[in-house]
Amino acid sequence: MDIDQTRALSDVELEAALSQARQDLWQARFALSTRQLKDFSTISQTRRTMARILTVQQERRVERARAGSGSAQ
Repeated sequence: MDIDQTRALSDVELEAALSQARQDLWQARFALSTRQLKDFSTISQTRRTMARILTVQQERRVERARAGSGSAQ
């Protein structure tokens, strides 16, 4: 999932995607520890996906904070 696709998701969808990515990362790490993981790049790809989701969530929080403080002035 690239950043444009991530930004297109709603807040609820972002939470669900983050939860799924965290579970995918856990499963990949588990598979790595049991030597069942064949494609090691899935770990870094999942971490990047999580970072993108967290970035978009933070951008939205900052945007809401600015919108909230801007109307108070």
